[in-house]
Amino acid sequence: MSLLNNTEKKYNTVIIIDYGSQYSKLIARRIRECNVYSEIITPDESYSNLANKNIGGIILSGGPAGINEPGSPKIPNWLYKFDVPILGICYGLQAIIHDQGGSVSSSQHSEYGNSKIKIKNSKEKLFKGCDNNFNVWMSHGDSVTSMPEGYDLIASTDSCKYAAVKSGNIYGIQFHPEVVHTENGSKILDNFVKEICKIYPEWTSEHFITTTIEKIRKQVNDNKVLCAISGGVDSSVTAALINKSIESNLICLFVNNGLLRKNEHKDVVRKFKEANIDVQYVDATEQFISNLKNITDPEEKRKIIGNTFISVFESFTKKNDDIKFLAQGTLYPDVIESATNDSPNASKIKTHHNVGGLPEDMNFELVEPLRNLFKDEVRGIGRELGLPDFLVDRQPFPGPGLGIRIMGEITFPKLELLREADWILMDEIKKNNLYEDLWQSFAVLLNTQTVGVMGDHRTYEYTIAIRAVKSEDAMTADWAKLPYDLLDSISSRITNEVNGINRVVYDITSKPPGTIEWE
Repeated sequence: MSLLNNTEKKYNTVIIIDYGSQYSKLIARRIRECNVYSEIITPDESYSNLANKNIGGIILSGGPAGINEPGSPKIPNWLYKFDVPILGICYGLQAIIHDQGGSVSSSQHSEYGNSKIKIKNSKEKLFKGCDNNFNVWMSHGDSVTSMPEGYDLIASTDSCKYAAVKSGNIYGIQFHPEVVHTENGSKILDNFVKEICKIYPEWTSEHFITTTIEKIRKQVNDNKVLCAISGGVDSSVTAALINKSIESNLICLFVNNGLLRKNEHKDVVRKFKEANIDVQYVDATEQFISNLKNITDPEEKRKIIGNTFISVFESFTKKNDDIKFLAQGTLYPDVIESATNDSPNASKIKTHHNVGGLPEDMNFELVEPLRNLFKDEVRGIGRELGLPDFLVDRQPFPGPGLGIRIMGEITFPKLELLREADWILMDEIKKNNLYEDLWQSFAVLLNTQTVGVMGDHRTYEYTIAIRAVKSEDAMTADWAKLPYDLLDSISSRITNEVNGINRVVYDITSKPPGTIEWE
């Protein structure tokens, strides 16, 4: 791979205007899969902030608003100044059509799910290499009803006449190519960036590592950085990147918040030592559980956990008062689901403890080198950095830990029940060689007790829910079809080996409509 030549200006960036779609980050991910750099901005971004971004193409995302609604986000006044190809997706298409003098109206029937698209011209660059008929994923209530002058119809479905249109280097599609449900979706985006935008594919893990190390050095200078280590791939890659950037000024800290899985605090510290990474350890179990007493609301749990982490970090730095920065393994999905200022048009799904859950008055500046990446990208960077498989391939484990897998109040007895049940689940998953096939697999302790019978005695005990999903990016997920024999073994072991559990259920909800975690 050839790195960018700083003396040669290359229009190699695709910017994505985020109108509040939960899929905006997924569009960015798909573009990066084409080895092309993408960056997400808001519709109110100023032209002056974009002038030096080497923009080679622009994509307008979908969004929850209706283009005819008062106050709905519109086309930025600088959109056409760059004279580069433009692709509007769903709401993005409607915004372009509305701006150019066409009409958009509420559909008689909203369209959600699969639909068969028919290509009008097989030679159209956007659909190069695609069949003339294929399934696409629709999700819209409004539709284009008339096109502006100069626009051509290039694809339709039975229920959506203007499924794809173009005018010169401006394209619009009503469907979502970024989701896996759309056949040829990745091909369409690849065609847009390579065939239409003519961007050379050179965005790679190697390029990210090189540029990120330089950014960290400029941000941190000679100051010390405290990196919170969890044992997961995100914090591990964060630590490795910072270590390459500033070496001796990195201090790694593992905090036992009492919300970890069975034996996790011992395993994590041991594995980091095996990887020759020095980690300091603090047991703050009593502090976390005390702060969470009588708390049942999921959002409040997350914020308390985030605040308590910061409190522990600040107490630690009193002995190291020259620590100025706090490093975190924050990822793109964390940011979009928390609906921070990075995505003001999005609906908040839940607050992630390391994004919206942090206190405003903390005494650290944040270093978040992975903030614009997805999990699979992080794994690739971890491998490029030479991290061991046990760190790179570990299933995601949330920062709030078991705190968001216990419904209702968190207590020490409930934590022990969940720890034992979760350990049995993971033991069975690994015995059946399914661990790496699943995005996540875990147990949830419900705040529900049910009647059961064991031997000749009536029981009234807690219920465990098993959750196992497959996903590529955590933005969408399908429930895993685990073998019945495996489910039978998991259920039998939990109800027999964990005193206090008399019922096991299996969660068969995909994302959407559910989220992967229960809280």
